[in-house]
Amino acid sequence: MWNDVVDLSAFYTTPLGQVVRQAIGLQLREIWPDLQGRQLVGLGYATPYLAPFRGEAARSIAAMPAGQGALPWPHGARGLTLLAEETALPFADRSVDRLLLIHGLEFGEPPNEMLREIWRVLVDDGRLVVVVPARRGMWSSSDRTPFGQGQPYSMSQLTRVLRDNLFTPTTTARALYLPPIGSPPLLSGAAAWARVGRRWFSRFAGVLLVEASKEIYAAAPLRRLKRRRTILLPASS
Repeated sequence: MWNDVVDLSAFYTTPLGQVVRQAIGLQLREIWPDLQGRQLVGLGYATPYLAPFRGEAARSIAAMPAGQGALPWPHGARGLTLLAEETALPFADRSVDRLLLIHGLEFGEPPNEMLREIWRVLVDDGRLVVVVPARRGMWSSSDRTPFGQGQPYSMSQLTRVLRDNLFTPTTTARALYLPPIGSPPLLSGAAAWARVGRRWFSRFAGVLLVEASKEIYAAAPLRRLKRRRTILLPASS
């Protein structure tokens, strides 16, 4: 069952949610240091992480699953949000350069169709970054945050799912070492928690991040007969 978009939005307005956004955002920026001129799509609930890339990406679009619901984004500007079936994305074949999947894979039952659909819309040298709750981390065992919902993964499970669906993992990272508690003294030490966690307790991080590329020489996924509206992402000017 998908998290409700209102609950997700509310979490990211809390002090704990802001710390989460910063911690995961730092890892994303290390994986994607420059998206200049790229077509970027966020699938799931990705809007907290898309904003830093908007100034350099040619286009940024937030695709929110129908089971989750959608909210307008960004505030005070032309809407860049759409509601979509995660297994029938309204994008043309090979039209997306980079796709961020967060608060998404853990709710796919099974995730294969979603990943095959992502494979379809990515360009041949496109990249996917998946962010999921870590099975060994404290965050997956606490239902007070969105990362305590759905199916958590180990790193080996996540990379296997990606390989089974025509993706080759290229980069891995971890984030969230502090406990999932909104205590101000605890949150003020988030940077220290991250330094100690990365050095000594990396296996117990709260979330896993994996970047993967398409296997373009593998057999292409079977196309469904379901009709879909297609959005052609315009070229940058």
